[in-house]
Amino acid sequence: MKSKILVWDLPTRWFHWLLALSFAGAWLTSESERYSALHVMLGYTLLGLIAFRLVWGFAGTRYARFADFAYSPAKIGQYLKSLASRSPGHYLGHNPAGAVAVFLLLALGLATGISGWLTYNDIGGEAYEEVHEFLANFMLLVVGVHIAGVIVSSFLHRENLARAMVTGYKEGETDAAIRQKRGLVALLLVAAVAGFWGLWFNGNLDSLVSGQAEAHAGYDGGHDDDD
Repeated sequence: MKSKILVWDLPTRWFHWLLALSFAGAWLTSESERYSALHVMLGYTLLGLIAFRLVWGFAGTRYARFADFAYSPAKIGQYLKSLASRSPGHYLGHNPAGAVAVFLLLALGLATGISGWLTYNDIGGEAYEEVHEFLANFMLLVVGVHIAGVIVSSFLHRENLARAMVTGYKEGETDAAIRQKRGLVALLLVAAVAGFWGLWFNGNLDSLVSGQAEAHAGYDGGHDDDD
């Protein structure tokens, strides 16, 4: 008998929303010289979160592990066809379309963060500025497609997938539930992000940018506008 069961552990949920917040904040501040320090801080946060997720993809609970949603191209194609027929198969964890979005966003987030770091440190000249901007905009496009996919899947499956990523619960067989929320790991993740932000705003991370502050006093994330 189906009932509400725990599917998403706390670290996975907190990672998801912190990544969304960091990317949204970084993208919104990318054209502002005034908020360049915030833009850089959120970029570092995004890289740190992705590093955590790469580890959690092997050490996390069942549905957080990459092995659970590493679908073959054929499986992905079948699922996309089933969406068109309005009768998609149901998955407790990430469905094949969602899995593609997850891997794409992790790869794009990593590439965007690294290209941003190279730009910030004057490595590669304007080439990396253009790459950084392109990757950030492409990532935004993927986010938009992902959100649209969540809405469509929620409608077709008659379940709120966004709410499930907040509560952690979905409808399924009792024996398919994960057993632990992993609250301590989630607490450590949030504490690490909050601590990093606190140190950044208090000016205690000068060594992180090692002498770049003056050189980048006018850094604007690769754009020319000045808010």
